Amino acid sequence: MRRRHRTTAADPAAAKTPDLIGRDFTASEPNTKYVGDITYLPLDGGTLLHLATVVDIASRRLATGAIADHMRTDLVIDALSAAERTRGGISGAVIHTDHGAQYTGRAFAGACRQAGVRQAMSAIDSSADNALAESFNATFKRETLQGRKHWYSGREARLDAFRWLYRYNTRRRHSHLGQLSPIAYETALDTTSTNLTQAA
Repeated sequence: MRRRHRTTAADPAAAKTPDLIGRDFTASEPNTKYVGDITYLPLDGGTLLHLATVVDIASRRLATGAIADHMRTDLVIDALSAAERTRGGISGAVIHTDHGAQYTGRAFAGACRQAGVRQAMSAIDSSADNALAESFNATFKRETLQGRKHWYSGREARLDAFRWLYRYNTRRRHSHLGQLSPIAYETALDTTSTNLTQAA
């Protein structure tokens, strides 16, 4: 039987953060609500890499993905900072995560304050409360591993991950987005918004 790797270890001493999403994984416009999570990338020999993601709830766009050979708080802070750079700022947005110690500590809370982001958290041990992130992770692994149990090297895992993540944003169609890719959906929204402004 395959050993299950845990990426969420709750810190019982952490301050409580409200759930501002309430399993409502919809948003009227991009760059207002995000989900963040960590998943593991199994390598030959039993070692692991870890992928931290920040996904836009409105467009399903991966704002960023950070990969490291550890699960320290630096990993999720790097992902948040990269999302900030990708978006040109995320101030005012909500970022919803699970109760992993990486997200509940002072360092991540400080990074959120600095970015102007409001933290939201699911209930402890409730994967349904972070279902969008869980679904993203499952799709990523299914489509990159394609039935294999692991990658042969960290380099192979990183290359596969970044190829897939690029393709996901630019070409993968979503029924939720009217069969558009995340970037095509955002482009269509921008065009509609510009046309409405000009018409007004």
